[in-house]
Amino acid sequence: MIDLDRQLVGRTDPVRLSAGRKGNVRLVAAFVVGIAFGGIGVGVLRDSREARERNASVSLVAFPASFGGGGADATGVLQMDGQLAVINAGPRPITVNSATGQRPGVQVRDTGQSRLLRPGGTAWLGVKLRFECASAFGSEPLSIRFSVETADRQIREVSYPVAVMGSVWHQGAERPCTALADLAKRHG
Repeated sequence: MIDLDRQLVGRTDPVRLSAGRKGNVRLVAAFVVGIAFGGIGVGVLRDSREARERNASVSLVAFPASFGGGGADATGVLQMDGQLAVINAGPRPITVNSATGQRPGVQVRDTGQSRLLRPGGTAWLGVKLRFECASAFGSEPLSIRFSVETADRQIREVSYPVAVMGSVWHQGAERPCTALADLAKRHG
């Protein structure tokens, strides 16, 4: 005789067993799919952030490239036209909107012409130079501040140190400044 009210130890209903297994399989599958989508999402976010950083990065090099006509006044101030070479050392195109620099004895300002620079490209910016002959040619570099539009259409301000002492600008100013000093000695 079999007692139907009594459960057999160690035996489980096959219908319940398969339903439990299906539920576990579904739970594990949902977990795996969640991890996969989460991993993909994190990867996409990271790639997007890296692309934004690349588009926003600015790396440039600048140095005095040439000098032109100008004149000096009796106070020992020499004003000249010149060019500043700017190289885009970054990974994306940039547009240089302005360049200015000032320290005791030296002033540099651009002439208002924006320049588009591809990566690795060079542009020559027209600049106005102002040198106080008595103090312009110290050994410290002149910090030139650039206003640059990046590939993501944001305006960034960056600075780059430019050596004036020994540069083509120094060479161009040397003769007029020496003539002014000699004139001051004769009349002073």
